[in-house]
Amino acid sequence: MRPTLLSIRAALALLVLIPPLPVSAEDLDLATVARSSGTPDIPGLKMVWLAPWGDPANAHPWTNIIVHQTEGPAGSARSGALAQAKNPKRRGVTLWVETDGTVYWAVPETLVTLHGDGANRNDNRYIDNGPTYRKVVRDNSIGVEFAGNYPDVGTPATVAQVAAWRVLSKLLRLRYGIARERIYAHNWIDYKDARYCEGCALAELARAAD
Repeated sequence: MRPTLLSIRAALALLVLIPPLPVSAEDLDLATVARSSGTPDIPGLKMVWLAPWGDPANAHPWTNIIVHQTEGPAGSARSGALAQAKNPKRRGVTLWVETDGTVYWAVPETLVTLHGDGANRNDNRYIDNGPTYRKVVRDNSIGVEFAGNYPDVGTPATVAQVAAWRVLSKLLRLRYGIARERIYAHNWIDYKDARYCEGCALAELARAAD
């Protein structure tokens, strides 16, 4: 049965009465902060700025996020970030996350860092690698490194790291316009460590987050 003009008007009137989904003040604040410059305070996040933001329009055109975990002890994120800030072209990432949840923004968002060779996994072991093979690479992917899985690589991220990641992953998506399905674990897109799936739990969490 085709809808009548009267029924369409009634449906539209009903839609007007339905209140919009609530948006938290925290989400509104994060969206505003995500488009700012300098070294802003970020709600729900302890950020140590070793490299300040510039105009987001001038940032490198990031289209993916790659989640890494390093075999370093607690405290190694700070030292890794400082070394990265001193020499941005050493092997590393843009952001480091300490076991206590502190995030270090190590290098300018305009620079491409040397995190992984990228997208040379094509076995579909973890995900369908068709969209990633030779396409999700360091030139288009901002890297985030979580420290602390030493001496057992199977050690999960800490509660504080997970809490920070919930905010940080959303912040990066908002700032660079990255879709949640373009957040990847290192092991999903690159041959790495057979002992564990590096970054997988964190990438899955960020993809499923509100």
